[in-house]
Amino acid sequence: MGITQNSHGADGVRSIVNLALARGNVGRDGAGLMPIRGHSGVQGGGEMGAYATAFPGQLPINAETAASLEGQWGFPVPATEGLTVNEMIDQCAGGMIDVLYSSGGNFLDVLPNPDYVSAALGRPKLRIHADIVLTPQMFVEADAVLILPVRTRYEQEGGGTSTTTERRIAFSPEIPRFVQQARSEWRLYGDIAAAVNPTLAGAFSWPDNQALREEIARVVPMYAGIEKLATTGDAVQWGGRHLCADGNFPTPTGRGRFSTVDTPRQAELTADEFLLSTRRGKQFNSMIWQQEDPLTGAHRDAVYIDAGDAAQMGIKEGDAVRLSNDIGEMRGRAKLVSLARKSVQVHWPEGNAVLADAPTEREPGSKMPDYNSVVRLERLAQ
Repeated sequence: MGITQNSHGADGVRSIVNLALARGNVGRDGAGLMPIRGHSGVQGGGEMGAYATAFPGQLPINAETAASLEGQWGFPVPATEGLTVNEMIDQCAGGMIDVLYSSGGNFLDVLPNPDYVSAALGRPKLRIHADIVLTPQMFVEADAVLILPVRTRYEQEGGGTSTTTERRIAFSPEIPRFVQQARSEWRLYGDIAAAVNPTLAGAFSWPDNQALREEIARVVPMYAGIEKLATTGDAVQWGGRHLCADGNFPTPTGRGRFSTVDTPRQAELTADEFLLSTRRGKQFNSMIWQQEDPLTGAHRDAVYIDAGDAAQMGIKEGDAVRLSNDIGEMRGRAKLVSLARKSVQVHWPEGNAVLADAPTEREPGSKMPDYNSVVRLERLAQ
């Protein structure tokens, strides 16, 4: 989560890999590299190509890989990368997207600068939300908004799979009850694709989930075995127990590669400025579930301030404070903790109001927004 969500996220990941390589902590018991995911569908979704910069199987998007998929599927496959979520919002803001289909997600709570996001979501002529719950983004006014109820993975007819962060593909049987009119998401995708281009209807006419798993095993070889999962507890771990086992890497030399990284630039802070970070490693994605964080006892509008900094500014526990910058402002209550000096932390989405999302400020490789910013901290009249 927080490792990648900053202006030098890719270099941060490379640095972690460098450290693991230097210590020999790859491909053996008690060691390894593993990203912490925010939701249980992220790992498998990414490996199925559900993001802008890779095909299924984590393959790069280019003419060669597109031609391979075209040969298996029998219809043209674009050889160019898609748009990230942030780029889609930019395109919406510029009036370049007529129809926005959102499969889950809640852009208003997870993206910086919510005023900009809200205005952008109101621009498309049609906005479609397929989800299992209602979220704030669905209620942004637009010419037309369609909400489609979908089933959870546990309600899919015939059961379904999810992939854990250590690459284990696990089967979950069907729970035979669901919200009326809710459908499995893959059926929605297939029906929409067939309606847009009827000549491709046959390519999306899977009879059931088992047929999907069989296609995955054929198109994504590293997922071989998924087609055999059928009952509770069935699982297969792609790549085996260890990737790069015994120090053997999938490179021409068989050895791991170190990367060079740039030193992140340090923000120059004035006397009343602080470096703000959002607590993305300490809460479940954009939710703390309650008005008070059960881990810390802090209210969701808490502003975590180093006790030494607070003493210098005359700020006491529970005082009303304001964080502000050129993007916006956030008001909350001081919570005194031990932090690096001249830094503050806040929960999100509360802190999104003071986060910028200009394309020039995103991580250049991943295009991820920087969920950190420089803010002014002041104590308000009590």
